[in-house]
Order: sequence, then structure tokens, then C-alpha cells
Amino acid sequence: MEIIEKAPAKINLGLDVLYKRPDGYHELEMVMASVDLADRLTIEELPEDRIIIETNKAFLPVDRRNNVYQAAQLLKERCNIQKGVKIAIQKQIPVAAGLGGGSSDTAAALRGMNRLWNLGLSNDTLVEIGVKIGTDVPYCLYGTTSFVGGKGEIVAPIKPMPPCWVVLVKPRISVSTRTVFPKVDVTKIHHPNIAALRTAIAAGDYQQMIANMGNSLEDITIERHPVIQQIKDRMMKYGADVALMSGSGPTCFALCQKHSRAQRIYNALKGFCDEVYLVRTLR
Repeated sequence: MEIIEKAPAKINLGLDVLYKRPDGYHELEMVMASVDLADRLTIEELPEDRIIIETNKAFLPVDRRNNVYQAAQLLKERCNIQKGVKIAIQKQIPVAAGLGGGSSDTAAALRGMNRLWNLGLSNDTLVEIGVKIGTDVPYCLYGTTSFVGGKGEIVAPIKPMPPCWVVLVKPRISVSTRTVFPKVDVTKIHHPNIAALRTAIAAGDYQQMIANMGNSLEDITIERHPVIQQIKDRMMKYGADVALMSGSGPTCFALCQKHSRAQRIYNALKGFCDEVYLVRTLR
């Protein structure tokens, strides 16, 4: 039996860092949405008790360092599965880009193995397993526009964001989230109004939504990688309704209600960066 799962990329419409928690994580308030740029996982049962991970990206680890491997290991232990599993990951989402690719792959693997072995695990149980691997995994298990709180384990789906076109641009750098959060000073960073953002989305008010979008981590990452600001500036120059960095970066995204404007931004940035994608939001 073969199970196929899609693993869509996410963008942060809003990201606020409130304070550092006693457990070392930061307390977050975020609004996330998914877009139709996705990895594809093919999951098969093996008769022997082992885990095999394959990927089309040679630089990615396929052993215990891989999040999908860890997900398989945790699920097998949790449910006492004696069979093995082979998971082939066809990557489309840029790596270390702020788009949640690794977390989405992990979520897709958990969903797929739940189906493969007819485990009947609830989404809450999968979230409990997934958060041990990565703080974006709980959101990726839902995959719809959501408010996300805590360190990422609190996910409350909300009304889907107003439909629009999304241009994703990743420069030739990678950013590790672990290197960004130690630089956070909550007294100095910008704090977007997450409550107002949620209200705007609930009302289906596109203009108020873009007016209240923001990312507390942007200034920190831009200081280290000025190319991010250059990308945002180009996006606005060519007609973006709003341009923002996703997650801890370095990928930036532009939102446009009109396809013609999104296409113009895509064309203008294609010569500036290699990884440029024109996609839609998922509902």
C-alpha cells in the first residue's frame, strides 16, 4: 500500500514575540496561512522493522537528524508498530527559508502513517507527537489559516484569509531560526497588532488585514541580511499590496489581489533571485 501526502508551505501574516518563557522558548502570537507550494511525500510499509528516508535533495540528512525520520520513530514507539516504513520526500519548498517546509513534511508524514496503519489517532494526538520535533509542526497538521500561540503548540483555526495571489522570493542565503531568537529584545522589537489582524481576517477585510500584518523578527534578520529589505522594496515598487518576511526568514512574500500585479512582481524578481514562486493561498 502506498500513501501520498502533500506538505504545503506556510507564511506568517503576523508574528509577535511576547516574552521568553522559563523553558527557554519564546511566547509567540502568530497568524499563519498555507499556500499551494508543496512538497510531496510517498509513504510505504516495509516488512522489516526499519525506517528509510529518501529525498531529491542530496544535502538533506536521511538519518535521525531528519525530522521525518524522528516522526516515524516516535509514532512507531507510541503505537508499538513492528513494521517498517519508507518515506520518499519530493522537495519543492526551499530549505531553511521561513516557509515551514521541514515542519510541513513532518506533519504530512504523521498524517500519512496514521492512514497507512489505520491508527485512528486524533489530530490532537498527532500535535502532541509533532511538537516534540518542531514548534511549527502543530500548525502544519491543521494547514488552514490559524491563530498560533504558546511556543507553537496552541493552534486555533480561524476563517480563511481573503483569497489573493502570493509571490514568494528566497534569496541565496539560509537562516536558522535558532540563530535569530537569541537576538530578540522584546522591549525593542516591533509588535504587530495580532488581535486587529485576526479581526480583519474574520471580517474578510483584505485592506485591514494587510494594514495589520507584521513580523517581530524582521528587523533582526534584515540587519544581518540587508538583501531581505531590498527584496521587500522591489516588491512594493512593482505593485505589491504588502511585502513581508515569513518566519525568521529569509523568504519574503508579496500579496496581491490582482494576478497582473503578482505576475509583474514575479517577473521583476525572477532576475534578482533564483527561487521565485507565484502561488495562491489555500482555503
